[in-house]
Amino acid sequence: MTALLELQSVSKRFGGLQAVRELSFIVREGEILGLIGPNGAGKSTLFNLINGVDAPDSGRIVFRSTDITGEKPYRVAHCGLARTHQIVQPLTSMTVLENCTVGACFGREKLPLARASEAAREAIAVAGLEDRASTLAMHLTIAGKKRLELARALAARPLLLLLDEVLAGLNPTEVEHMIGVVRRIRERGVTILMIEHLMQAIMNLSDRIVVLNFGEKLAEGAPAEVARDPQVIEAYLGDPRLAAELQGGA
Repeated sequence: MTALLELQSVSKRFGGLQAVRELSFIVREGEILGLIGPNGAGKSTLFNLINGVDAPDSGRIVFRSTDITGEKPYRVAHCGLARTHQIVQPLTSMTVLENCTVGACFGREKLPLARASEAAREAIAVAGLEDRASTLAMHLTIAGKKRLELARALAARPLLLLLDEVLAGLNPTEVEHMIGVVRRIRERGVTILMIEHLMQAIMNLSDRIVVLNFGEKLAEGAPAEVARDPQVIEAYLGDPRLAAELQGGA
């Protein structure tokens, strides 16, 4: 498969903290790539570097053969890259449909309002929010807001979707539903890079896994390979629950 996104020796420091160090990997077109690691490993920082919230100190970020290193988030979005946030950020005084219409207007195709509304309705259907289209975002449950966050990103019609812990805070039934949504998105031809702490889910969803620890790549490979890697297991020994999930999920 063709490399859709490529990170080349990317580094980022915040004062005395080296958040990301000489990180290199690719995301192949059409795959789900899981990004895991202990808290503080640099995962969310990496998402901020990819979508332009922060600029790397060194290295290159290449998307569809174009260098997007340090580009503003709106320019990255126009290139075809969208993301969700770990802490959901809906426009609370707007409806679900209006939220997603905004995403479509400022997405890859920069759609005019009428066509943006159509794209929004398509995304809402994929996320399973059709019966909430006219609901104000502030009145949604946590699970509903998570689905809205995903639908708004999907309405931008991205080629690559960055998912930041879309399963966090959900009950088992909600997790199962969201996993189905993620799979449907991939079936629509969208490539996915996702951060997740729910090991069993990400091991089952992902084609490949990249493991970060202290801002560096600790391991990369198929989920079963990564789950057996002694360095990866050791990195999770501080949290026995995560270590057990890691080995049980592959």
